[in-house]
Amino acid sequence: MKCNTVRTNLAGYLDDAITGGARVEERAQIRQHLEACNVCREELESFRKLNVLLSRVPKNLPPADLAIRIKVAAAQAQHSRDWPSRMRRIKDRAEILLDNVFRPLSVPATGGFFSAILVFVLVLQMILPGTTVRAVQNDVDLNLMRPAELVSLSDYPQSWAPESQDVELSMPHGLLVDVTVDSHGQMTDYTILSGPTTLELRRHLDQMLLFSRFSPMLSFGRPTAGGHVVLSFSAVRVRG
Repeated sequence: MKCNTVRTNLAGYLDDAITGGARVEERAQIRQHLEACNVCREELESFRKLNVLLSRVPKNLPPADLAIRIKVAAAQAQHSRDWPSRMRRIKDRAEILLDNVFRPLSVPATGGFFSAILVFVLVLQMILPGTTVRAVQNDVDLNLMRPAELVSLSDYPQSWAPESQDVELSMPHGLLVDVTVDSHGQMTDYTILSGPTTLELRRHLDQMLLFSRFSPMLSFGRPTAGGHVVLSFSAVRVRG
């Protein structure tokens, strides 16, 4: 038997771990080799001294409650595997995930919502340019929307109302006319809201309003057709 094989089995030979019918012959061969080989015999003595030193090392005793602690830990681990505990863990993880994902998006989403409302208002004003916007008292001009206005009323013809209608025209708001103005400040149509509606009066109104000057309605600074101006006539006086 070679030295390498003997040295590999010295630990088992020293601890009598080489047992069995097939190992009896192997132990005899190792013994014969040790009797003839001084190097392997010294190696065996080194193993014996190490065994003696290890036997003198004090042993660490386990805690007295180690068995109880192991049982408690096993019971807790078993309890954590039930479905309610699993659902709670899944819920907690989902809340953490959603919080981390959607919190950075909350501020941009809010800004996008208000931006969408602003764009919708702008588009609506472009789609419905003919909507009349009336300014209220003490309103602050933001130059976004400005209603159409009368610039100058034509004095042609010189006598525009027949004398037979002076009584009706002398009453408060005797003649109210809603004038539609295009983007160039010209009258495109009008409607008599109250007062006489004779053909002769309409012919005079056609001539007067045709040569009158208006400022068109402004939508975000752009002249827009569809503005309205309400004029009130009393006899030959212009009120608005």
